[in-house]
Amino acid sequence: MKKSLILSIMLCLVCGMQAKKWKVCDVVAIINKVNNYWQANNKAEVSSFWDNAAYHTGNMEAYLLTKNDKFRQYSEQWAEYNHWKGATESDPARWEYRRNGADQQHVLFGDWQTCFQTYIDLFNIANCGQYMLSDSPYRDRIARAVEVMSYEADSKVHDYWWWADALYMVMPVMTKMYRLTGEEKYLDKLYENIQYSDSIMLDTETGLYFRDGKYIYPKHKTNSGKKDFWARGDGWVLAGLAKVLKDMPTGYKHCQFFVDKYVRLSYAVAALQQKEGYWTRSMMDPEQAPGPETSGTAFFTYGMLWGVNNGLLNKKDFVPVISRAWKYLTSTALQSDGKIGYVQPIGEKAIPGQIINADSQANFGTGAFLLAACEYVRFLDANTKNRCHSSSFKGKGWFISAGAGI
Repeated sequence: MKKSLILSIMLCLVCGMQAKKWKVCDVVAIINKVNNYWQANNKAEVSSFWDNAAYHTGNMEAYLLTKNDKFRQYSEQWAEYNHWKGATESDPARWEYRRNGADQQHVLFGDWQTCFQTYIDLFNIANCGQYMLSDSPYRDRIARAVEVMSYEADSKVHDYWWWADALYMVMPVMTKMYRLTGEEKYLDKLYENIQYSDSIMLDTETGLYFRDGKYIYPKHKTNSGKKDFWARGDGWVLAGLAKVLKDMPTGYKHCQFFVDKYVRLSYAVAALQQKEGYWTRSMMDPEQAPGPETSGTAFFTYGMLWGVNNGLLNKKDFVPVISRAWKYLTSTALQSDGKIGYVQPIGEKAIPGQIINADSQANFGTGAFLLAACEYVRFLDANTKNRCHSSSFKGKGWFISAGAGI
C-alpha cells in the first residue's frame, strides 16, 4: 500500500514537471487574448514616442501573423493621429539628438524614430508591392521617415546611439529604409553608428551591453560590486539585432559583423537565465533587484527564437532556454484577463527595492510579449506535430480559426 502511494505521488510529480505541449492555435489564441485586452483598455490616440511605438512593433507583428485586420486598423489609427511623424520640428537646423528629449526638436533622437518601423510596415501593407515609392498614393505615410532617416544617413556625425535602447529603436528603421529604397547608405550608416555605440557601451569581456556610459564597470557597480547589465537594455539590443538580420541582405559587406555580434550576445544572455525562466533586472546580480521581469525576458525570448527559426542559433543549446522563458511568460507574466504583468516601469537600470507584480504592465512590455509569441508560433509551425491541422498558419487568417475574442 505504501509503495503504491509513493509510486502514485512520483507519477504525479513527473506529470507536473512535464512541459505543456503547445500547438500553434494555442499560442495564436493567447496573442489574440493579449492584444484584444490591450486595445480594449488603451486608446490608439497617443503620442508616437518610443514606449507607444514599441508596443506597435509587437502589434504589427501580430497583424502580419494573424491577419486580424483590427490590429492593423489600431496601428493605422495611431499613425493617423500622429500625422505619420515622430517629433514634428520642421527646420533641420533645429533638430537635436544629444540628450534625452521628449520635445518636438529632438527629431534625431532615436526614441522619436521608433514609430517609423510601423509607418513603413503600414506603407508596405497598403502598397501591396504595386507601386514604386515615388508614385504610390500612400507615400505620405513614409514621407517623414524618408526625410529624417535620409538626413541622418547622409550626415557626417555618428554618435546618435549613445544608449542601448536606441539599438532597438533605430537599427531596424535603417534596415527597413534599405528595403524600402534599395539604398545601401542606410546599412552603411547603421554600421557606422553601431561602431560608436560599441565604443562606449559594449563590454568586450562578455559581449553584453551596459545601458549607457554611466553604467560602465568599474565606474558603476551593483551594490555587491558586480557588473550591472540591465535586462531590458540588453533585451532591446538582442531584439534589435534580430530585426536587423531579418531585413539585412546576407551579401552585405558587414553582415557577418552583425551575425557574430548577435550570436555572441545570445549565448551571453542564455547563460544568465534564472531557473524559473526569467531574467532578473540586473542580469549578473539577481539580488540587486530580485524577482521576475517580463519586458527583458520577452525581448530575449523573441531574439533567441528568431535565431533558432532562422538557423543562426543551435537548437540544442537554445530550445531549453526558450522553453523555460516561454513557461514563465505564459504561467507568470500572462494574467487570466490577458494583461501582461511583472513589467518594470520606464527607467534605465535595476532599482533596489522597486516592487513589480502581476499588475505592473506597460505598452512596451505587451509589445515585447507579442513579438515573442508570434515568433513562438513560427517555431511551432516548423514542426507539423504542433499544428492544429495539417496545413500551415501562413496566410490562413488565423484570428478566425483561433478565435479573435478568446
